[in-house]
Parts: sequence; C-alpha cells; structure tokens
Amino acid sequence: MKEHTERQRALLKKEAIAIVDFGSQYVHLIANRIRRQGVYAEIMLPTVSLERLKKYKGVILSGGPNSVYQRGAPQMSKRLFALGIPVLGICYGHHLMMKLLGGKVRSAEIKEYGLAKLTVQRRGGLFENVKKTSQAWMSHGDEVSALPKGFDVFAKTEDCPFAATGDTKRNLYSIQFHAEVAHTEEGMQIIKNFVAKCDVKKSWNMERFLQEKMDEVKQQIGDRNVFMLVSGGVDSTVAHALLTKALGPKRVYGLLVDTGLMRKDECKKITAALKKIGVTNLHVEDASRQFFSALKGECDPERKRKIIGDMFLTVQAKVSHRLKLNPDEWVLGQGTIYPDTIESAGTKHADKIKTHHNRVPEILELIKKGRVVEPIAELYKDEVRTLGTKLGLPDSLIWRHPFPGPGLGVRILCAKEPHLPNMVNTLHSWLAKHLVAHKLHQAVLPLRSVGVQGDARTYRNPLVVWGAEHSFTKLEWISTALTNSFSEINRVTLLLAPQRFESVKVLPASITKERVALLQKLDDIVMQFIREEKISRKIWQFPTVLVPLRFNGSKKEAVVLRPVCSDEAMTANFYKMNRDLLKKLTAKLAPHVSAVLYDITNKPPGTIEWE
Repeated sequence: MKEHTERQRALLKKEAIAIVDFGSQYVHLIANRIRRQGVYAEIMLPTVSLERLKKYKGVILSGGPNSVYQRGAPQMSKRLFALGIPVLGICYGHHLMMKLLGGKVRSAEIKEYGLAKLTVQRRGGLFENVKKTSQAWMSHGDEVSALPKGFDVFAKTEDCPFAATGDTKRNLYSIQFHAEVAHTEEGMQIIKNFVAKCDVKKSWNMERFLQEKMDEVKQQIGDRNVFMLVSGGVDSTVAHALLTKALGPKRVYGLLVDTGLMRKDECKKITAALKKIGVTNLHVEDASRQFFSALKGECDPERKRKIIGDMFLTVQAKVSHRLKLNPDEWVLGQGTIYPDTIESAGTKHADKIKTHHNRVPEILELIKKGRVVEPIAELYKDEVRTLGTKLGLPDSLIWRHPFPGPGLGVRILCAKEPHLPNMVNTLHSWLAKHLVAHKLHQAVLPLRSVGVQGDARTYRNPLVVWGAEHSFTKLEWISTALTNSFSEINRVTLLLAPQRFESVKVLPASITKERVALLQKLDDIVMQFIREEKISRKIWQFPTVLVPLRFNGSKKEAVVLRPVCSDEAMTANFYKMNRDLLKKLTAKLAPHVSAVLYDITNKPPGTIEWE
C-alpha cells in the first residue's frame, strides 16, 4: 500500500502547481484555492532547486513579511523565469519578480492594508472574464515603481499604479493584491485563469485526500494507539472521526479536559454530542484548579497561551499515567488545522502572529519525535467541514462555531497597568482631524490587542469611536482608512453603550474564577441570542471578549463583541449585524458591564481573537 501511495503522488506531481513559500500568512490559502480547481498543489521553500521546479506545470511565488531589499530576505534565481513554465508572483513574489527581472521596488508612501478598488487597465493574461472594477485585498508596505522590459500593466488601484502586471509572451504574471483571499471579489477567477495557463490536469479531491491520509495515518501509527485530545469543536471531532475510521474505535481514546475556561455547561454538552455519534471511549478530566493556579497573576498573552498549552500536556501525562498507558504504545492526537501552524510561524519565513496552545515548544518536540498525529493539519476550516460530511458527521457538529483551544483564557484580556502609544495626545489630534468630517469622536483604549499587517504581527492599541450613526459599510471604510493611516492602532471598535463617553481606565486584573464566570454569562447571552434570532449560521465565529476597562467611572469591566464572517480563518470580515437586533443584544449585556463595544475591524489588520 505504501508503494502504491507513493507512486500515486509521484504521478500527481507531474500534474501539479508548485507554491514557493516566502513566509506569507496566506501560503496554504493559495494551495487551498488551487485545490478548489481540482488541481494538486505542493508548497516548498525558496531553497528548492530549479531542476525540481521545472517538473511542475506552474509556479506561484507567495507573499511574505520581508522587503526584497531587506538584508537576509529570501531570494530565488532569476533563471526560474526562463524555465518556460507559467509563474505568478503575489505581493512579495510580485516584488521579487520585478526586482529580479530589472524592475524597481520601493517603500510605498501609502501602505495598503485592507480593501482597495481594483480597476482593470488591460484585458488578457489573468484578466479574462474579470470585472472592470472590483474590490481587492491589499496587505503591503512596499510597491513596484518601474516595470521590467516586456511587462505591461493589467490593473491598478488608486494608490498602486502597478497592482497587476504581466508578460504574456513568457507567461509571467505578478499581482500586488492577494487573489487567494475571499475578500478579493475576482480572486478565484484570476487564480482559475492562472491554472488554465498551466495546462494542468484536475485530479485532486477530498475523497483522494481522505484515502491517502488514512494510509498515511496507518503508516505513522503502526501498531500503536492514539490518545486524542478532544474539545467538541469541529476540528477535534473530525480528526477523531478520521483516526477512528483509519485505526478502529478501540485504538483511539478520547480525553476531554475541563480547563475551567470553557463555555457555560460546555463539558456536559460536548459529552452528550460525542456520545450521540458513538464516541464512548472518552475520559473527562476536571483540571480547572490546576489551570487557574498556573494562570494566577499572569497578564502577558503569549505566556498565558504557553501556560495553557503546557498544562494540557501535564494533564494528559497525568491521565496517561493513571490509566497506565505505556508511552511507547501511545501517541498524542490533536485536531490542529493549518491556521494554527501558520499564525505560530509554522513555516520558515513566516512571522509569528500568536502562539497557539497546540504549537508550544513541548508539542513541537513531540512532533519531531513522531509522537504526535495531526490528521487534518493541512486543511482549512471549510475543508475540515467538507471532510466531516464525507465521514458522515451530523451538521450539528460540523457547523458549530469555532472555539479556541485555550477557551475563554484568550477572551479574557489581562493588564497590570495602562498602555498607550507614544505621543498619544498628538495621535488623538490627528485622529480627530480624520473623524470630524464623519461627526465621530474617538479615544485610544489603554491596552493592546494582537493584529496582523503585511504578513507580520502587530501588538497595538485598539480605538473606540462614537457619535453620528453610520452604516456598517461606511464604518468599515472608516476603520480601514484609520488602521492604514495610523500604525499605532490595529483595531477600531464602535461604542454601543453607554450613550456618552466620559473616561476610560484600566482595571489591573488577571484570570480569576469570578472573571471567567462573568464572561461565561455574557457569552451565554450572546450565543442564545444569535440562536433565537436565527443568525447563527450567518456568523462564522462570535468571540465575546472581556476587557479590563472601566468606562465613565464604573466599577464594572467592559465587553467587546467580535462576530466575523470567514471561510478559512486566515481572513475575515466583521459581521454587519442588523442595527435593531444589535440594540436588543446590547440591552441584554449592558446591565452587566461598564460598556459594550463592537469590533468593526476586518482581518487583517485585526486577528479574529483579541489575544
């Protein structure tokens, strides 16, 4: 069977597209989009040989966090463009292609992060059957300022005159925007056009992935068994189902750890749901005291994630010992999916956005030793759901809202003291000038949240705005303009309650049982509300975030509502909730908090979670 699978893959590689990874947060999203065309795609590092690349039907150069002129930035030989196969450069790949072939790249006067209006200047190349004007997703600080010989401009934006270029005679194309993200309206058509240029056979599908992954799991596990960490979420449930199908139910043992950081009554609900689909080989461990003790007094987001990740391993080891599971006969199973690895700098040139609890150093060491199995680590959420359907799982499990492994631990922000950017008064003056025309007021919130801009991590202050009531479409435009113009902020929130703003102060706080109980109550209100109003399926994920901020002298904390729409978690739009519904929800939450804020930031520049 092993030889047969390897022969299949060898044949596939001749009908495949190579993706060279320069550290883009979206590199596997490119592969995802190629796969949707039914074409196999393989990701490799810039050190790949030209001898290997020329065997592929086409090559895509990904984006990345570096500047092409930056010392130590990843490079490639310009002989790539003489191999006679189609090449597409995206963002950093666009810059690299232009530089290597004699064009010029410089730091952009206006850096674009978010939506931009793309105007097609010339048909042909990648722009057949593409609308004249459409929205495209930008995330860059550099720009092309001069084209190499033989290249023409195919599209531009208001701030980017060389948004898409190409040399159709040599089948070389480059784009500044990210065609692979869902926010680029014509992105799939552009990628489809590139695939057509590659003249590649369509031979990849989920059935093939499932069969090959089952073969791979059998080879990796051998005669060992799997001790599977389950959470009740779609990722761990699908991973558990795949492992069970490959190895049989007696060889997969589930462990559900009650961290004390879960939603209200979550353990009972998860246990019942898993039993319904036939999972009986399940152990539930109440480790809430250990988690609270380990997190006591900790405020740093990265250390919180590491503590939680380490504690999962500690609890798993204790349970393994108590159940007398020989470590030589068992491996750890996880429902890791690709966003977990790429945001934790899972590829060589990627920038760390945040460390996921399943990517702490101890887990990485176990992976190196071959003692971890992650059967869906190459997939995105939409693909995981497709796979879950193939495995026969019910919609009630497949379409659950994603919930982070660290649970409410990363939705409870902690602080020891206020943190504001340098020259905050000057920043307030600049912001006020930008917002006066929109009859909006603003304040920089005195704490930080994580974001992602230009494929790099940011840890900066959110902004709160209030005043005239604008449509969410207008607020989205304002939010994008503010985060593009002021590097000190990476999120914009809308003040829903109270009606007026007087002051905001930081409440020194870490994770406590009392704060968890408060967020459980707020989260339960939100989740019940969206179910009752039948908008749950319209929202991909709805983090409810507790922030240690006291508004207008209140002794209570504040809550941030962060509903988003997405397919794969690498990019997201904030959900534009009906205003009447939002007022009803705000009225339910307001008595429990000092303020209710609504996050009106897309990803990028803000991540889905605040930590």
